[in-house]
Amino acid sequence: MTFPILSVIIFSPIVAALIILVMPAERKTEIRMTALVTAAFALILSLWVYLNYDQAAAGYQFIEKYAWMPQLGISLHLGVDGISTPLVLLTGVVMFTGVIISWGIDDRPREFFAFLFLLASGVFGVFVALDLFMLFFFYEIAVFPMYLLIAIWGWVKTREYAAMKLTLYLFIGSVIALVGALAMYFESGMGTFNMLALETANFSPEFQKIWFLPVFLGFAVLGGIWPFHNWSPDGHVAAPTAVSMFHAGVLMKLGAFAALRVGIMLLPVGAQYWSWLILAFATVNVVYGAFIAMTQTDLKYMIGFSSVSHMGLVVLGFATLTPEGMTGAGVQMFSHGVMTALFFAATGMVYDRAHTRQIPELGGMIKPLPFVGITFIIGGLVSMGMPGFSGFVAEFPIFMGVWMVKPWVAILAVISIVITAAYIMLAIRRTFFGEMPKEFEGHITPISVMDKVALTLLSGLMIGLGVFPQIMVPMVATGVENVLRLLGGA
Repeated sequence: MTFPILSVIIFSPIVAALIILVMPAERKTEIRMTALVTAAFALILSLWVYLNYDQAAAGYQFIEKYAWMPQLGISLHLGVDGISTPLVLLTGVVMFTGVIISWGIDDRPREFFAFLFLLASGVFGVFVALDLFMLFFFYEIAVFPMYLLIAIWGWVKTREYAAMKLTLYLFIGSVIALVGALAMYFESGMGTFNMLALETANFSPEFQKIWFLPVFLGFAVLGGIWPFHNWSPDGHVAAPTAVSMFHAGVLMKLGAFAALRVGIMLLPVGAQYWSWLILAFATVNVVYGAFIAMTQTDLKYMIGFSSVSHMGLVVLGFATLTPEGMTGAGVQMFSHGVMTALFFAATGMVYDRAHTRQIPELGGMIKPLPFVGITFIIGGLVSMGMPGFSGFVAEFPIFMGVWMVKPWVAILAVISIVITAAYIMLAIRRTFFGEMPKEFEGHITPISVMDKVALTLLSGLMIGLGVFPQIMVPMVATGVENVLRLLGGA
């Protein structure tokens, strides 16, 4: 019997959440230490899976299968491929850094960490689920704690509005996708939710053309696809720092990943038929998101709309249905996840000290917060797609794939790179350079060693992937080969 590593990765945060909940509320240091040990354990296991994934063998690995409701064809069926393995590692990284960044939370840390770990369990579950029912099960687990984390610990001005808006958008999207999943279950006649079996179901072209859009767009709502994206920036702004890191870092990837896993891989004819429409939506995402980010004065809103733009690149890569575009999209999910986690962590550190996120009210922060300034600049270079950073490794193949399919779309989408460079450099100059406002002098305290650990880890990953793309690109390419096999077999 091999060690059930994926089950342990999924369920250890839930076990930790239960342990934390029964601890006395006043034992805040012990609660934080329990959270840190759990997050470190999840990160070590997810790194072990990443390092031990056999790229030569490719396909699904670390497979576990436990019958759950065999009469309905539902089982706890887990496994990872070249696309989901980096996302499991990403979740481990964001979970670990999120706990470190939240070390100073003093308002009910027990409940905060418990809900954060429940969210992490749901995210891990979606990335490793090979059973369609289980994918939905974990997907909903990931959405529910998000509401509570924003509504209770979020920014007082907008938290209830943002939490409700986010939850309604995501539930409506997932219900629409669920109807499509049930249609596949009954149409296949196999009596199973096993996605590996459903890949061989050979649904009729008419069925695929009808159901592809509801399934793909239902999930893509969580990926921030235009025109169903405007829950996302509000959610980013209202959420506490660690939850913003989870929201942009991994939750939006859930939507894109599930849209690929269920939409494109199970309904390949539908994907080919509707790819032009997804390409059009994603192009609007990329360009519109960049222009709206340019107009923002709140740092968090700027990063929120920047996320909408960068997630558009992921969907754009998927919509090309080419090896280059899809490989780039797979790497972009990881790169963007780390980048936005860093951006929100750095922004949270500035806000905790200056008590404002308004870019015009800030300035000169590089002097009291040099570490935050340098790492924010690194995130900015990734966002702009600079060579030597992970953003370039991800975006260049996406634009290659788009050019091969529709050159004019690539020309339109490239505008976003120029706009991104403009708003990032303006934000860096106005926040970190220039004169510091008089009221901040002597009040901006240095960041802690733990904050530095989180920022260093996130920055190091982006530089490492940019300089050594071979640590991830070949792995993602093996996952993409399987998707292309399904598309070719259509």
